[in-house]
Amino acid sequence: MNSTTFKDFLGQLTDNFVPVVSSVFSKDDYLAIDLSESNKELDAIDVSSSSAFDDYIVDFLKQHNAQVAYGGYLEVRSMYRRSTHFNQQDPVTERNIHLGLDVWCDAGTEILAPIPGRIHSYKNNKNYGDYGPTIILEHNYPEITFYTLYGHLSVASLDHIAIGQEVRAGDVIARLGDASVNGDYAPHLHFQIMKDLEGNSGDYPGVSSKSELSRYQNNCPDPNLLLKIR
Repeated sequence: MNSTTFKDFLGQLTDNFVPVVSSVFSKDDYLAIDLSESNKELDAIDVSSSSAFDDYIVDFLKQHNAQVAYGGYLEVRSMYRRSTHFNQQDPVTERNIHLGLDVWCDAGTEILAPIPGRIHSYKNNKNYGDYGPTIILEHNYPEITFYTLYGHLSVASLDHIAIGQEVRAGDVIARLGDASVNGDYAPHLHFQIMKDLEGNSGDYPGVSSKSELSRYQNNCPDPNLLLKIR
């Protein structure tokens, strides 16, 4: 299945909005947020501080009377320059293009499986600026097998789960972690779709360099094709 056909397939799996965080929130509670380097408001924010970034997200939601902020697919972000895990000091090889969709809400928020699957793998990715606790689900269909990644979870989310464990659409699979465990970010879910895990387990790159973008974009389509938030 080529990348275009895979995108079409994803779009047909769901008819309407499908929550990936607590079902308490309706589609109307979500608001798109721009965290790209072109958002000049971020110039006044200390992006190296998770608490300052959290204050920015909270204020943004209050100003717009929303509960959940979302977005970020293929966004070019300057925030990753704080971490040597991403920053290569080169405009071509620097990893700063976001491959998933972020959902920003409170630590402790339930994370839901948007479609049926099974637990493929899990891992606590502890690099500064990394995912922290992470779960990957495998989704098997007659046409294709693909994967979804859930990053920045609580440590407790990795307790009492097992490889191969079946999950139903809407099942609570985890909770969001806070900055002390999630790679030092304001609380949010990194949700990403991968057609091929390329041998990874409990981890997969969530940020691309310009030089590798074409490959990653083909393997990691827009998660909103599945979630239909907008």
